Amino acid sequence: MGSENCPELEARYNVAPTQLAAVVVAAENGARRLVQMRWGLVPNWTDTPRAGHGMINARVETVAERPAYRESLHQRRCVVAADGFYEWQRLPGGKQPYLLRLVDGAPFGFAGLWDCWRDPSGTLLETFTILTTTANALVKTIHDRMPVILSRQHREEWLSPGIEMSALSRLWQPYSVSAMEAVPVSDYVNNVVHDSPACLKPIQLQTIRGLF
Repeated sequence: MGSENCPELEARYNVAPTQLAAVVVAAENGARRLVQMRWGLVPNWTDTPRAGHGMINARVETVAERPAYRESLHQRRCVVAADGFYEWQRLPGGKQPYLLRLVDGAPFGFAGLWDCWRDPSGTLLETFTILTTTANALVKTIHDRMPVILSRQHREEWLSPGIEMSALSRLWQPYSVSAMEAVPVSDYVNNVVHDSPACLKPIQLQTIRGLF
């Protein structure tokens, strides 16, 4: 997916809610823009940006009905750039973090929605949320939900302003289980201050691959 505006971005290893992340949006001329937005959607009509603290994810089952997301679903879809995400498996002794990624290590994109909030002084705040769907068989061993991962073709369709709303649902199905793996990592990643390659270092547990 090309972009006419590609700012140089630093590598990130542990992006947390309320932090900035790289997002691709469709410009008015149809080109793609790569921008940074804050994670946690703030609807343009709300009184305070604090509303975004709880809107880091939107469930595909209800996104079309929720007032906070409905307008963005029709007018402001985006693709959130990523090459992995973390989920935590509940165990008797606590939670074990896993890095979920594609087996070939390729980057991908999450289906997202964005909005632009303006404070009384006119300052703009651009924010986004990530859509989630039911987990595929691999992710389900760790968590019952997963982000909507878009293939290259589906990324273009997701950003297309002409796509019918009825066609969107086929884009947010759980991603192919055979293309993914779950790598156990240490609880170093549990601290949002930690943002280095050390977050990705595997530990001595079995890597789960999509062979279901």
